[in-house]
Amino acid sequence: MAGVITPAPVNPSLGARTREFLGAQIAAQTLRWRLWAPVAFGCGCAVYFALKTEPPAWPLIAGAVLAAGLWLGARRMVLARVWTLGLMLLACFTLGAAVAKLRTDAVAAPIAPAMARPTVVEGWVVDVDSPGATGPRVVIAPVRVEGLGPEQTPTRLRATVRGAAPEPGEAVRLFALINPPPAPASPGAYDFGRNAWFQSLGGVAFSLGETRPAWLSPPPWKVRAAMAVNGLRFDLAKRIVGRLGERTGGVAAAMTTGHEAWLDPAQVDVMRDSGLAHILSISGLHMAVVGGFSFFLVRLLIAAWPWLALRVSGKKVAAWAGLVAVGTYLVISGSPPPAERAAITASIAFLAILLDRQAITMHALAVAAFVVLLLQPEAIVTPGFQMSFAATAALVALVEAWPVRPREISAPWPILLVQRVGAWLGVAVMASLVAGAATGPFALQHFNRTAMYGLGANLATAPLSDFVIMPALALGALLEPVGLGAPFLWLAGQGIGVMLAIGEWTAGLPGAVRTVASAPDFVLPIAFLGVLFCCLWRGPLRWLGLPFAAAVMLWPRDPTPDLWIGDGGTNAAFVDDGQAVVVRTGVRQFAVDVWTRRRGVEPTERPAEGWACTRFSCAPEMPGTGPLAMWWGRRAPSLEEVDALCRSAPLVSVRAPLAALPAACDGRLVLDGEDYARGGAVELWRDGPVSANRWRAVWAAEVRGDRPWSQFGDPEVSDSGG
Repeated sequence: MAGVITPAPVNPSLGARTREFLGAQIAAQTLRWRLWAPVAFGCGCAVYFALKTEPPAWPLIAGAVLAAGLWLGARRMVLARVWTLGLMLLACFTLGAAVAKLRTDAVAAPIAPAMARPTVVEGWVVDVDSPGATGPRVVIAPVRVEGLGPEQTPTRLRATVRGAAPEPGEAVRLFALINPPPAPASPGAYDFGRNAWFQSLGGVAFSLGETRPAWLSPPPWKVRAAMAVNGLRFDLAKRIVGRLGERTGGVAAAMTTGHEAWLDPAQVDVMRDSGLAHILSISGLHMAVVGGFSFFLVRLLIAAWPWLALRVSGKKVAAWAGLVAVGTYLVISGSPPPAERAAITASIAFLAILLDRQAITMHALAVAAFVVLLLQPEAIVTPGFQMSFAATAALVALVEAWPVRPREISAPWPILLVQRVGAWLGVAVMASLVAGAATGPFALQHFNRTAMYGLGANLATAPLSDFVIMPALALGALLEPVGLGAPFLWLAGQGIGVMLAIGEWTAGLPGAVRTVASAPDFVLPIAFLGVLFCCLWRGPLRWLGLPFAAAVMLWPRDPTPDLWIGDGGTNAAFVDDGQAVVVRTGVRQFAVDVWTRRRGVEPTERPAEGWACTRFSCAPEMPGTGPLAMWWGRRAPSLEEVDALCRSAPLVSVRAPLAALPAACDGRLVLDGEDYARGGAVELWRDGPVSANRWRAVWAAEVRGDRPWSQFGDPEVSDSGG
């Protein structure tokens, strides 16, 4: 009998195995390529906002139309997927840039110029804003600004007032300093002016006297409607504070209505240092809890009524209830942009239920991101959008990867209890770790601080916030107008008290907060794309995005500037032995804090010895004491005063414009009001040896670019403003 000879198996080569593996990985993405469409759209929005000069609209619109036409043509011709996918991403990218430009033009409104003298402002109080360092603040719809024509009058002003803040709906008269929205505190720092542009906030005012009533003609119906809603919100906030007191009531009012007028600044610092500050601002967490609580409560009530449960779809009725709850909460919260984005995301989840689709999926999140960016393309450059969608994408990816454990058919209840509690703790820890890792790069880059024990504080307070505080606040706010909210508000107040105690204990631990300098600006987009790749890619190759996601933490920092001078030349700081020596302690403190955190240095007061300071100037008395002499008075110094400043330091900063310089200023770097009017804040590095007195400067205006929201300088900003 002849033997059967079989050929020996041939092991595939490394190249063949690699090609097979990559082919399988790409095939696994068949239904996920479309998830990159909102990513490309957001990249187009981000590129538009990164431009240094404002582009015309027609090239962006033409590019979007052309790219969309090529994509649709490729689909109609049934070209290979690699072509249709590439053209789809290109179409989304160009569409994002075009939509951002159109949105910028659509919200254009007058911006107040810097007014050298105080003026009279008359207008309607639209809302009460969060208080500043110098007093309460309100948002005013101006009717008349003395010295400005109707075409120059801003649509909205944010005014810092003296005494108690007037309430929404009041007509007021102020004698105030008016300036355009503040420029960035340092080159590359947060741009409040850009944010104000998209909120039609055309200026800031600092009241110099008491707020007086005004007699004005009735405002337009939109202003009346906004005042009516904000009046109800403010009245609800006062009721909550009246029930609970300012300590817990201030937190409850902020979580319910968005009003932060009763928050103690020390309390806010504690929440920030413990990693719990996100609970105070209305965002995705609050919308999810309110919408989810309403959904499950209505579904439970329907299930408990058999007659109704047999006749209606409890799940869909509950989804409608969730939509109503989210919409109501959006109105009560004042519709801040983060709340609007969270409401859109929650609404899409409930709509998915109504359409018999799975509510929590990557595709639903992609649709939500697309809708948000279509309505608010400026959100792409805000920390709230970046952190919210990064955390949500990471949590959805965790749900997709989480193993499904088979349910036990029968087991003793003690064993089931231990298993359920262990599973819940495991999920809670993993969810906090994943969400914290996804939002970490953005928190470090934007806020330059990390709460070292934030994970523990959030794990301890999450059940309290999700299952006690927020549901009780929702029921209390709903019933308080009819006088029945007291027991629910009391319960919420007890929970807030425990949460504050946990925050205070956590913030008091050694090393609770660590300050980290910001990475270069281009690093954050790398981290964002790395986080998204880890979340959107299916399969082991997703971990290739991990080093990119950690770019903010790993990237080398730029050298620390030797000197910073704030916008308008009103304050400055120089680095000495790793610390930022602040020339004028307490002046423009917000700008000082932003710069020192961004550069990762600790601020310290200027020593009294070794400096000669007057009401308008400060200069070192001997060489080596400091590199800077300052004149911050609005009046220009005399030639003799400038001569003394130049003799005392190698760099001289004068707030007012200078007509001439004395001979003593030869070889000195002198910056005056004209420089600050053009450039704003400035950072300086020594370029060469100290004896050469050469400096390299980066101005905020250079980084900001020539955009619609940066068209006005801010040379006359008040010392107390900003």
